[in-house]
Amino acid sequence: QVQLVESGGGLVQAGASLNLSCSATGRIFSTCAMGWFRQRLGEERDIVATINFDGSATYYADFLKGRFTISRDNAEKTLSLQMTSLKPEDTAIYYCALSLRAWPRGMITDFTSWGQGTQVTVSS
Repeated sequence: QVQLVESGGGLVQAGASLNLSCSATGRIFSTCAMGWFRQRLGEERDIVATINFDGSATYYADFLKGRFTISRDNAEKTLSLQMTSLKPEDTAIYYCALSLRAWPRGMITDFTSWGQGTQVTVSS
C-alpha cells in the first residue's frame, strides 16, 4: 500500500516560484513512475509532468514551456516539482500520483495511487 502526501502549495504573486513536494510511504516507490497533475476549477485533471522510476526520463506538458521541473529522490521517497514564473492560470489543486509502471505512458489512467492535493493560487 502506498500513501502520498503533497506539501508546499500556497498563495503567491505572478512571477514567483514555488516548490511542491510529495512524500511517499511503502516499499515500491523506487520501482514506480511518478507524476504531478493539476485540476483547475471546473476542469478535468491534467498531466503536468511525469518521471520514470529512476529519474532518467521526464515528460512535461506543452503548456509549461520549461517553467517547471520534476525530480525525485528514491532514497528519501520524495517527488518534487519546482515551479517558476508562475502565472494566474497555474492556479489549481496539484496532485502527485504513482503508477505501477516503471515508465509512464502519458496516460492518466496508469496512475493508481493519489495524494490529497495541495492548492496553488497565483494572483495577478
